Amino acid sequence: MATEHEHRDPLPHVRTLKLLSVVAPVFNEDQLLDVFYARVCKALEGLPFELVLVDDGSSDRTPELLAAIAAADERVRVIELSRNFGHQTAITAGLDHASGDAVVMIDADLQDPPEVIPQMLDHWRRGTDVVYAVRHRRDGETHFKLLTARIFYKLFDALANVPLEHDSGDFRLLDRAPLDALLAMRERNRFLRGMTVWIGYTQTAVPYERDARYAGETKYTLGRMLRFSFDAISSFSHRPLQLATLFGFLVSLIAFIAIPVVLALRIVGSYLPGFGSLTIAILLLGGIQLMAIGLIGEYVGRIYDEVKGRPLYVVRTRRNMPPVDADDIAEPR
Repeated sequence: MATEHEHRDPLPHVRTLKLLSVVAPVFNEDQLLDVFYARVCKALEGLPFELVLVDDGSSDRTPELLAAIAAADERVRVIELSRNFGHQTAITAGLDHASGDAVVMIDADLQDPPEVIPQMLDHWRRGTDVVYAVRHRRDGETHFKLLTARIFYKLFDALANVPLEHDSGDFRLLDRAPLDALLAMRERNRFLRGMTVWIGYTQTAVPYERDARYAGETKYTLGRMLRFSFDAISSFSHRPLQLATLFGFLVSLIAFIAIPVVLALRIVGSYLPGFGSLTIAILLLGGIQLMAIGLIGEYVGRIYDEVKGRPLYVVRTRRNMPPVDADDIAEPR
């Protein structure tokens, strides 16, 4: 299923794959890591590929399993981060270290099936620069999760200026050119699925059925989902600030209109003083002001994070990667 972003003119050449990089963040996934590795290898059998696994500060047996897999298969590259930096940053670390001419982002929980990757590669060979997977069915997810996902995409459509496909996630393939453009964007509050749309290039959707989680529990709690949603909207829209300003003008207008109304009621003797209504008005206005200040504070906090210039992540260990200088361990990424 193609979207409006797909280039409809026939391209004069067919791309030849030299190396495919599959990037997957891993956090406390010792129950399914072996199965994920086996399914990726089976799905990409006969293709030149590397599997870049990023350990995002796991506290279970994940580091040991990663070391064993890397020792047994030189195609597996392992990057161990010094602590948990978050899902989007872990993916970025893997993309930074990927060397393929086509790169796939995928989660290791097996909800996104690796078997879809060859279909994505077919679109890439025909000239599409970005191929993103769209979920047509989402097994194993609660009604609450599905409802909040729909609400998020509707809010993002209303507030942001990026045409993000509904039910698309981070499972997508990028050609080297759009990937380099993506990696040039080093903001800390990252929303990769929106960033890959923002960079442009030719883009095509591939439908798939999302499976239930193979093992373990989701790492996205309600609090993390809310934070991720606000990061996504604030990264691509200033409209929340504009709405706060508009709401402030609206409340002020109501107050100015109310002044002559109150004076007129006093003159005619129909004014009925009420402590309750006055208290409600004060609390309402105070709450609106605090929300607006908090909203401004969220944006200011993000500005502060950016101007500090800290690296996006710090690498503790690399396995099966080309040797790097010691100064690169804390490079400004």
